[in-house]
Amino acid sequence: MTSNATGNRTSKMTPGWNSAYLEDIPRPQALARLRDALMAAGLWGVLGSELIPLDENAVGRVTADPIWARMSSPPYHAAAMDGFAIRSDATFGALPTSPITIAARASPDAELARYVDTGDPLPSWADAVVAIENVESLDDHGLPAADVRNPAAVRLRASVTPWSHVRPMGEDIVATQLVLPAGRVLRPVDLGAIAAAGHASVAVARKPRVAIIPTGSELVPVGSPPGPAGILEYNSLVLAAQINSMGGVSTRLPIVHDDLELISEAVARAARDHDLVLLNAGSSAGAEDFSAAVVSRLGSLLVHGVAVRPGHPVILGLLRSDAAGSHPARPIIGVPGYPVSAALTIEIFVEPLLATWLGRKILEPPTEQAEITRKISSPAGDEDYVRVAVGRVRNRLLAAPLASGAGVITSLVQADGVVVIPPGIQGIEAGERVSVRMYRNSAELDKTIFCIGSHDVTLDLLAQFLPRFDRRLAIANVGSQGGLIALRRRHAHVAGCHLFDPPSGEYNIAFVRQYLPGVPVRVLALVLREQGLIVKSGNPKRLAGLEDLGRPDVVFVNRQRGAGTRVLLDHHLQGLGITPVQIRGYNQEEYTHLAVAADVASDRADCGLGIAAAAAALGLDFVPLFKERYDLVMLRGHADNELLEPLLALLGPGEFRDEVRRLPGYDVSVMGTVVLED
Repeated sequence: MTSNATGNRTSKMTPGWNSAYLEDIPRPQALARLRDALMAAGLWGVLGSELIPLDENAVGRVTADPIWARMSSPPYHAAAMDGFAIRSDATFGALPTSPITIAARASPDAELARYVDTGDPLPSWADAVVAIENVESLDDHGLPAADVRNPAAVRLRASVTPWSHVRPMGEDIVATQLVLPAGRVLRPVDLGAIAAAGHASVAVARKPRVAIIPTGSELVPVGSPPGPAGILEYNSLVLAAQINSMGGVSTRLPIVHDDLELISEAVARAARDHDLVLLNAGSSAGAEDFSAAVVSRLGSLLVHGVAVRPGHPVILGLLRSDAAGSHPARPIIGVPGYPVSAALTIEIFVEPLLATWLGRKILEPPTEQAEITRKISSPAGDEDYVRVAVGRVRNRLLAAPLASGAGVITSLVQADGVVVIPPGIQGIEAGERVSVRMYRNSAELDKTIFCIGSHDVTLDLLAQFLPRFDRRLAIANVGSQGGLIALRRRHAHVAGCHLFDPPSGEYNIAFVRQYLPGVPVRVLALVLREQGLIVKSGNPKRLAGLEDLGRPDVVFVNRQRGAGTRVLLDHHLQGLGITPVQIRGYNQEEYTHLAVAADVASDRADCGLGIAAAAAALGLDFVPLFKERYDLVMLRGHADNELLEPLLALLGPGEFRDEVRRLPGYDVSVMGTVVLED
């Protein structure tokens, strides 16, 4: 079996396997097939209920039955404040200039005033409470009483109305009323209402038990050294956390090697005491992708291949009950091995199933309307889930597409939301409005600085420092030219830029004026940095400069069109008389310096043009060639806005500057200098 650095397999067709996917059907149809199969097997609806103590651990559980009040709350007429319980008609006519004195006990058997604390039952003869600060307590001689709570009489200088400062019986809850419906996800305040209604326990839906089986001979547990051909198995960690957050109980089972018999045995064991089995990886159609065969052997293969991306090779199936009848049929889902595909499979296919079993509503993230910042393409027949960074720029909500690879789990970490492109739409143009399923709330977006442009590791450092000042930096790497275009469209607060202008020998100024003509801008120098060749440790190809890129034994990895590094490269190649067709790998593109370094470290390339810090991060060698200035470009209206004040302050002397100074290949002497103010 072949693997890549993300943990999924590269398909190799199994002899005799008649197609890459049994089907490729729309998501609603796939979910309907699973629902129909579960209904036929009696597995649709709440799995069961259990009675649990009413304590703090009940938060997050789902009520299995309606909760009716066993008692009223309060269960009696109760004092709403500290003071004296009285009959309201006895206070009639009381005025500041003409107070009324009421004996606390008119006779041995008749009370007219009694001290009560907040929450005490109201005496049967009383219909109001006077706050203690509005009462003068008197002794037997009409003088202020030593014990204000046990006076002989009380003097009032204002009358009170019936039921003043009284909580009538049942004000909150009346016995027999509905307190909470079935299917309620319990919150802390709900526990108080249940207790007030007279319950000491609560019936909740049984948590679905979900087994997660990671498969792959190349996988090693988290914490183990992966070695030259191993891959850390962390998908099960992510999936288990998702299951638990959705109300299920996950079990992460040991890694199973790529063997049909071993995987079949693991699935059969898991089905005995779990409600759902998730079989991670092996859902494609490669030589060692056994998930579909396992499901067919142990039950019914309902779906293999759904028109969603990422997550195309999803498997939905139903495992038959065992011969002894010790357990009923169980659903099984074959989860793709790519991390993003795996995580989205849980959101798309598992969450609705858990919601049904728990009897609650399907979790639906809040949505916002936003403008897409650049054109994106989408497979025409698939439902495409595009991860986006989201920011608010001058009251416009903007969504910038992030890296789209199914193996790029950091695209989910960095994502502020997801845009779902329906089947039949082949793409979205820049500026179009889209609906974003949000991972962040509006308050976070209001404190987000939206940075689109060239990548530099100092931006990652800024993203670490800004939360100290109640700010967040959202970064979308599209290259220097893309960043300037984003500013022109008012799609960003800041753009990172390092575009070299050969006629002037200067950085960025000519391009800022070209892309933002007549627009008031401020350009601040961030750093001077070294650009050079990122090469393997020891520089085995003995690369000394760009002239070596034309050698037939050298494989290069490039930056994307519009990147400042690409512009710099093309300028110097032209001076050397080297054409792109002479360079192996010229059209192999990456969007960040770290991605270039990763390609070199993983033997996809012998070298790439990038910064020294990226080489050092992955233990590679570096051949310095040029020194360039990396700037931050911003519209002047944004530069003067309080949103950016913490970012600008960080560019002065201090911890951030010291941190950057320690990075290899960086010079911070220019940091914060105003290069251009138009």
